Amino acid sequence: MTDDDLPASIGRPALGALRAAGVDRLSEVARRREEELLALHGVGPKAVRLLRAELAERGLRLAGD
Repeated sequence: MTDDDLPASIGRPALGALRAAGVDRLSEVARRREEELLALHGVGPKAVRLLRAELAERGLRLAGD
């Protein structure tokens, strides 16, 4: 696992949804808006909250934040 990997803590449905959308890295998540993430089947508010926390630890944030 690298520092840019998607965190397993967001859950399998969210991981699967992000990967199906072509998002494999946290740096790629940072290019997305919250609305885009929530539109993915399997990504809910909790996953977005966890992703925001992971991004913040790396000095990143979602697009539009």
